[in-house]
Amino acid sequence: MRLSTTPPHPPGVMIRDMRLDDCGAVATIRVRGWQHAYRGLLPQSYLDTMDVAEETGQRRRYFEERGEAVNVVAQQPDGTVTGWACVGPHRAEDHGLPGCELYAIYVLPEHIGTGTGRALLTELTARAAAAGHADMALWVLRENAPARRFYERAGFRPDGGEDTFLAGGTLVTEVRYVRRLTPPDVRPLTPPAAG
Repeated sequence: MRLSTTPPHPPGVMIRDMRLDDCGAVATIRVRGWQHAYRGLLPQSYLDTMDVAEETGQRRRYFEERGEAVNVVAQQPDGTVTGWACVGPHRAEDHGLPGCELYAIYVLPEHIGTGTGRALLTELTARAAAAGHADMALWVLRENAPARRFYERAGFRPDGGEDTFLAGGTLVTEVRYVRRLTPPDVRPLTPPAAG
């Protein structure tokens, strides 16, 4: 029996597989998450034009075409979905890394600091390890200090990878973080054969 060192979920929060009918809630979480987390990091005009209805359509398409991606949500006892996370194969073909990639993890702003994000991340890292992935990578905005601290507390470390993307006409830099999920192969030391 393996004992978990991870803290329990926040009181009453259940982490479960995402369903198609969660797409509207997930879209709201993603839009509000971006608007909160990236205020001052991305152009405000870009954040202000994010649309929940449009995002709901995108979430439905992605969910229906998800392939190997795993989507989970955090649900309150009253049924309210307060967080969402997704993991799957590396998106870049030239990533040069084993394992998988955490695509997204967002929590409604009023639930930040409640342990909901940690519970989502714990669930996905456990599932990825159980599926045999040795490592998990993710990308985070270089200037997003709170997110970087969150990932570092969860055992992720920057590995030197960087990339950029355009957001509202502004070039933004992301850094890659990686966490080992399974221990490296350990081979017993054996004395060399006498010859």
